[in-house]
Amino acid sequence: MAENDRPYSMPRSFHFSVEFQGVSGLKSNDVKFQDVSGLIAELGVEEIKSGGENRFSHRLPTRARYQNLVLKRGMLTDSGLIKWFTDAVENFSFTPATIVIKLLDPDHQPLQSWTFIKAWPVKWSISEFKANENTVVVETIELAYQYFRRGG
Repeated sequence: MAENDRPYSMPRSFHFSVEFQGVSGLKSNDVKFQDVSGLIAELGVEEIKSGGENRFSHRLPTRARYQNLVLKRGMLTDSGLIKWFTDAVENFSFTPATIVIKLLDPDHQPLQSWTFIKAWPVKWSISEFKANENTVVVETIELAYQYFRRGG
């Protein structure tokens, strides 16, 4: 069957990659995540009330707003990414990074990508410790950024 003759299938959300550009000391496990969320952009709305017009307010678009990018993975004890975060929190010393999220097809080729510009760490947390459960400790890394671009 030719490439163009394949039946269309919806992309699967479990097959993706995360790349950090501009963060030094990363190890191979540093870019393996189980969950990526926060790929949300929206335009703000400003309401202007007009004198003498009581039926409605004029609604005008304002700047785009972006939610934080949230990455989750099993906690690593030796991580260049966490060192980048620790330097930011403890020393307020960091260089913003470019982060590229790629949704992959079954052949590991990019279907869609999102590039996050000038990202920096804003929050790190780990899951609860529970003596009665045998679960992996999950760390959550939250990043702010200026904006993102959607690519093909």
